[in-house]
Amino acid sequence: MNSYGIDLGTSNIKIYDGNDGHILIEKNMIAVNDHGDLFAYGDSAYEMYEKAPANIHLSFPLCNGVIAELKYEQILVRNFLNDMMKNNVHPADYYVAIPWDVTEVEKRAFYNLVKDANVKAKKVMIVEKAVADGIGMNIDVLNAQGVLVVNVGYDTTEISILSLGGIVLSKLIKIGGLRFDDSIRNAVRTEYSLIIGGKTSSNVKQNLVELEAEGSPAVVYGRDIVTGLPVERAIPTDLVDACLKENFKTIIDNIRVILEHTPPELAADIYKHGLYLTGGASQTAGLVEQISAGTGLKVNVSDSPLTSVVDGIAKVIEDDHYRTVAYTPR
Repeated sequence: MNSYGIDLGTSNIKIYDGNDGHILIEKNMIAVNDHGDLFAYGDSAYEMYEKAPANIHLSFPLCNGVIAELKYEQILVRNFLNDMMKNNVHPADYYVAIPWDVTEVEKRAFYNLVKDANVKAKKVMIVEKAVADGIGMNIDVLNAQGVLVVNVGYDTTEISILSLGGIVLSKLIKIGGLRFDDSIRNAVRTEYSLIIGGKTSSNVKQNLVELEAEGSPAVVYGRDIVTGLPVERAIPTDLVDACLKENFKTIIDNIRVILEHTPPELAADIYKHGLYLTGGASQTAGLVEQISAGTGLKVNVSDSPLTSVVDGIAKVIEDDHYRTVAYTPR
């Protein structure tokens, strides 16, 4: 089947190949030189992140769930598709996931991105991200049943109520894995006068469960603010926990706001089945327990949180039963 499904995440881009079922996952990052020429992209560009000289500009072309640098994102999409098609780009249909709680202009940008990317797009279809998430988690979203999906991504968290293949309510908030990392960095700077990088704080976050099980502090390397010299410090996991809980509270408060505006019959369904949690940052230690305690709901965790959206798009491509959730914008 000559179709491709694209999930443009702020941190990772996921592309499904309908011909062989392969899913490409790469960092949604580009590196260009002073003249604007492509230097590296994807995982190769991410390896240079926080290490590149001044003449190499690195950027995430997506910001807060929407396209911030259209030209760079088109270059990325074109190069990834060219790699997948082994330098022989052929006509194909494209299905693109978009967030719901953004402006019509921002939604249109996702469509135009692929349409104008010089990838021989025969047809470009739009699938709402939350609906794709539900399908990717094996929920029959076409039923007359209320489903609460919470996708905690790198830059944003999307909280959505689904029913009958559409979105009843949705809210996109600017908090996700990046904010978690920044909170850890700020706390380490305040408490220990130590500047650490984003990759370091991300590693601390990802290893938190193991560190707590071992009763070990997080050992980090950075630059001492006072001396200006590189140093090593042991950071207690309690400090990291406190940073994360502060951010979790914001997510929980917004889930409660959505639930307060949910029609009673849909709210009853959600109470029976619980909420569905997905997204790359949903694996952060303590998030599931905090959401469950803060909402009183059972939390169903996705088996593949990083790829649930593109898994859903794959089913839309493969299964005519779900084809009605894809549409062409006016």
